[in-house]
Amino acid sequence: MRIDKYLKASRILKRRTISKELALNDRVEINGRVVKPSHDVKAGDIVTITFGNRQIEIRVLSIQEPKKKQEASDMYEILKESRIEQTE
Repeated sequence: MRIDKYLKASRILKRRTISKELALNDRVEINGRVVKPSHDVKAGDIVTITFGNRQIEIRVLSIQEPKKKQEASDMYEILKESRIEQTE
C-alpha cells in the first residue's frame, strides 16, 4: 500500500492530500529514508512523520484497510511521539 494511502487508511492523518503533501515536502520517512507519496509500506516498517512542531514514530502492524473506524488503530503502534523545538 502506498504511504499516502496508508496514513489516511490508518487515520493517522485525516486526508490523503495532507499525507501526500507531507511526503512531497520530505516530512515522511520509512526506516530512516525520506520517501515520496507513492512509496510502498509493508508490515514491520518504521514510519516517522513530522508535521508542525510534532514528530511521531510508528511501527506498521498491518496494511489491510480497516472495515470499521475502530479497527484503524490496529494497523500501527506508536513508538515515540515528541515535540520539536523551534529555533529562531
